[in-house]
Amino acid sequence: MSHAAVPLCVDLDGTLIHGDLLMETCVALLRKNPLYLFLLPWWLFRGGKAHLKAQIASRVLLNHAVLPFHREFVQWLTDEKRDGRQIWLCTASNQRLAEAVAKHLQLFDGVLASTDTLNLSGKQKADMLVAKFGSRAFDYCGNDRVDLHVWSVSRGGVVVNGHGNLEERARKVTEVYRTFGSPGHHARAVLKLLRPHQWAKNVLLLVPLLAAHRGLDPTALGHAALGLLAFCLCASSVYVLNDMLDVEADRQHPRKALRPFASGALPLKAGFVLIPLLLFATAGIAMLLPLKFGLVLAAYYLLTLGYTLGIKQLVIVDVLCLAGLYTIRIVAGAAAVDVPLSLWLLLFSLFLFLSLALVKRFAELQVMKGEGKLEAAGRGYRLDDLALLESLGTGAGYMCVLVLALYINNPVVEVLYRQPQVLWALCPLMLYWITRVWVVSHRGQMHDDPVMFALRDRASVVIGVLAAVVVWAAT
Repeated sequence: MSHAAVPLCVDLDGTLIHGDLLMETCVALLRKNPLYLFLLPWWLFRGGKAHLKAQIASRVLLNHAVLPFHREFVQWLTDEKRDGRQIWLCTASNQRLAEAVAKHLQLFDGVLASTDTLNLSGKQKADMLVAKFGSRAFDYCGNDRVDLHVWSVSRGGVVVNGHGNLEERARKVTEVYRTFGSPGHHARAVLKLLRPHQWAKNVLLLVPLLAAHRGLDPTALGHAALGLLAFCLCASSVYVLNDMLDVEADRQHPRKALRPFASGALPLKAGFVLIPLLLFATAGIAMLLPLKFGLVLAAYYLLTLGYTLGIKQLVIVDVLCLAGLYTIRIVAGAAAVDVPLSLWLLLFSLFLFLSLALVKRFAELQVMKGEGKLEAAGRGYRLDDLALLESLGTGAGYMCVLVLALYINNPVVEVLYRQPQVLWALCPLMLYWITRVWVVSHRGQMHDDPVMFALRDRASVVIGVLAAVVVWAAT
């Protein structure tokens, strides 16, 4: 009997899509209201996994058009359908969600899925397919070891996104006549998810150490290094959470769609493991430093958590929060090495990073403008805010230069520097750099993260080196 004459049963989670609808809906539910986190174990305990899936599915709506479908596999299914083959969606996902996916793809002749009381997985799925089609009378497409129950009663099998020795084990119980690979290497995806390139921002923790002229103190350097590591791990935990909660919006963004969760290179369930691991490591390092550092770190985490959960959708409040997050790094650096905070440094940082935060929003709107969209997905800004953001951003940038000039004119500078008049050279350098950043942004050439742009931009690096030389000459 040819393959075309045999019904083809297709799993959904991990097979038709890269990922799991239970995880997708869990994240959507928590994005809707984080307090649902406390109801999830109650639903699971009360009625099992089927009841949990039903409760979540009744409370969320997914944008099925942006789910991470296995495109090569979907194209093969389309070809099979065109050849007249009967295709059924057979999944452990809740019936409501499975039917919505089937309606979107328009590929399936029917849907078999979990009900409010039955979790259609493993042996339960195998029994149902045998009851409907007969033993060895259907082919099955799956991706997990639990699917071996189904393959053992199927005529043939297709392994999709298989890991380890799954394909070898499947061949022992059925005829595997087609395989489809996974989207990528998980270790590489995890590294990308942690965003190590963003750790460069945490170098701000070293600013108080250098401003206090204690850069050669080995104890202070050790504390600063530990603080830097703690902030890197803490920031990565928030990046993971942010990517989980923003996954639907990221899938609609031209560049962010390539992120591990958005693209399906890494399943969302990985985030539920990584976040607590990163936080435990952060807490362990913080315990080696002064208590006030731990308090500042906790404040940073709570503020970033608030930003991720909702502040980023509040116009203007979001950029003030971003500026505050950069400034908190400086406060943490002072706490780690136990040096007094400079009000001038805090004011300079606040205005500078407010300007860069506005650059970030301005650049995002420039991208949306190029795509013909009216507003940024997941943000409260619209295209007609571009001129306002540019005005506010340049103003904040020039204010930081004013703060710098007032600081240089302050008598306290004469105590810290042998030739304080040399520091005046910093003002034109900063004026040029701020102006350049906004000119680049105005021309639509700005990376959506201006801090990372500054680290890669040749002119910015040259200005940074010149600024360092000026400070050294003044010292």
